[in-house]
Amino acid sequence: MSARLVYSARYHIDIGPHVFPTRKYSLVYARLAADGSRSPHRAKPLPYDVIEPREAGWDQLALVHTADYLNKMRTGTMTPEDVAQLELPWSEQMVEAFRTMVGGTCQAALIACGLEEKSLKAEGRSSIACHIGGGLHHAFPNHGEGFCPFNDVAVAVRVLQGRGLERAAVIDLDVHHGNGTAFIFESDPRVYTFSMHQQHNYPMWKPRGSLDIGLPDGTHDATYLAELDRALPRVMASGPQCVFYLAGADPYEDDQLGGLRLTKDGLRRRDRLVIDAVCQAGVPLVVVLAGGYARRVEDTVAIHVATIEAALSGSDR
Repeated sequence: MSARLVYSARYHIDIGPHVFPTRKYSLVYARLAADGSRSPHRAKPLPYDVIEPREAGWDQLALVHTADYLNKMRTGTMTPEDVAQLELPWSEQMVEAFRTMVGGTCQAALIACGLEEKSLKAEGRSSIACHIGGGLHHAFPNHGEGFCPFNDVAVAVRVLQGRGLERAAVIDLDVHHGNGTAFIFESDPRVYTFSMHQQHNYPMWKPRGSLDIGLPDGTHDATYLAELDRALPRVMASGPQCVFYLAGADPYEDDQLGGLRLTKDGLRRRDRLVIDAVCQAGVPLVVVLAGGYARRVEDTVAIHVATIEAALSGSDR
């Protein structure tokens, strides 16, 4: 399997004092570049291709989101209630950044699936594409919430379906339930949605996905990993042609918005279980970062970097 990395510096935006550190994306990229430059055997700062994504078009966003909601986002006519539910201040820069982030997940999906111009390739190596961004799983068709203006994974799945994809799977291991994603695909049997999350945490309403595992507070590593190990064969048995992995850093024990209390080692083992399961099945994998709100942003960055490095090493197997 081969690997690519998708990233844009435009993801780092000013949203004022906020628990969501948008600078984490540039910090993750800088850390990967710094790690790569330390190797005397690498001629380039990064040992893999880095793709700058294009903004998702409004027509692409309309594959998932309603015209009324997109008009609000385009024109800045969101109500105070809309902004409160999104929990992000509206600005042209914010909309542009998240349109680009949706474009990044779409680009990663097309790369992972080895797509030609119009349809899925009948042959060719499956690959892994890592997006330093994405995982905006709380966005619904008619509104954004929980720091998620648009649902990038849902848009990317719809784009792939337009190119001939018959089955996809979403493995959502953010600490919060993927409510928007579950709602969007609840009536689409072509998409298997799996969310394993902290049950007594945001969001209050958790629409039913294909497989939902709500874990108690303080679950910690051993129980978490055992539940995941039992669940992954069910996900892969759905026969996906592409898997989207939301590798949230927020199950971490020192995250401000999570309470599952996983260690960094537990999160590395989590990543390895997912990556191995998908690679062994020979299925294209799209990795997106999702949430991460550790008290020290350096911890969030380290967790995300470890996820990407695990995926890149998985692509060499």
